[in-house]
Amino acid sequence: MNRPLVIPSIAADIRAGNRAALARGITLIESRRADHEATARELVQELLPATGNAIRVGITGSPGVGKSTTIDALGMDLIARGHRIAVLAVDPSSVRSGGSILGDKTRMARLAAAEAAYIRPSPAAGTLGGVAARTREAMLLCEAAGFDVILVETVGTGQSETAVYDMTDFFLALMLPGAGDELQGIKKGLVELADMIAVNKADGDNLSRANRAAAEYRSALHILSPRSENWSPPVLTYSGLTGSGIPELWRKIVEHRAAMNKSGEFAQRRSRQQVKWMWSMFEDRIKARLRNDPAIRAKVKATEAAVSEGRVTPALGASQIAELLR
Repeated sequence: MNRPLVIPSIAADIRAGNRAALARGITLIESRRADHEATARELVQELLPATGNAIRVGITGSPGVGKSTTIDALGMDLIARGHRIAVLAVDPSSVRSGGSILGDKTRMARLAAAEAAYIRPSPAAGTLGGVAARTREAMLLCEAAGFDVILVETVGTGQSETAVYDMTDFFLALMLPGAGDELQGIKKGLVELADMIAVNKADGDNLSRANRAAAEYRSALHILSPRSENWSPPVLTYSGLTGSGIPELWRKIVEHRAAMNKSGEFAQRRSRQQVKWMWSMFEDRIKARLRNDPAIRAKVKATEAAVSEGRVTPALGASQIAELLR
């Protein structure tokens, strides 16, 4: 990142599928330097006409559910069908936990070695909003580089699920058989977000437990109002280890895309996501200004102290900070 970046040149290299240029572009997007952020915006704008054609799939599930094994199996199946796969992560705590792709990349050994795949872990630990925003931009660069399927993995905890749902076309929730979490998943709100539920490890002695878990989810889905009148989330069983059921997962994703296109919901969802991305990035820019401007930062610290000590109400403190940005 030390050399001057010529936007048309790196954009052309990315469109040509140059992996080094793609990696450099994503590194630029992840940078917090003000000059890099401005250049990154230029780069994404330059590449915008070459984006938007990929199928964007969000994949979530609790730790141990087999996300990496599933992504490896699904990715290799898609490569055999002629697709090019990019795998991205949304994990603001990855540096601390070693979670998600950073910790499990060895479980995607086949995909990591495949020429038609590109795997990129989430950036350094930070706020979910910041990480999600950079993942969105990275997704656009991958699309411009010719990857036609983008798999976005989330750690499966808290708001990261909603963040991934808001940047993908299809949201896949992975579950374990016999883990006693069938109804707990509904409490978390995960089932309401899911476009499909897939129970992993449906092999060997686990097969009957996987089928029972799938039946539990199907029953649970019947009492929920479907998010779309054009799609009822299916519940499937599969094995990431043996590959059994993996082609069926993809078939359902393709069926969903066709149904959403036919009804017009696909374009509506993408449009809503674009507006959400804009506001998310606007909020990130506001916070960055509060963080990076020395004069403003000092006044914010003073306001924080006044609120902490009870001399100023939180409402008045928020108003004072808002005034600093005028």
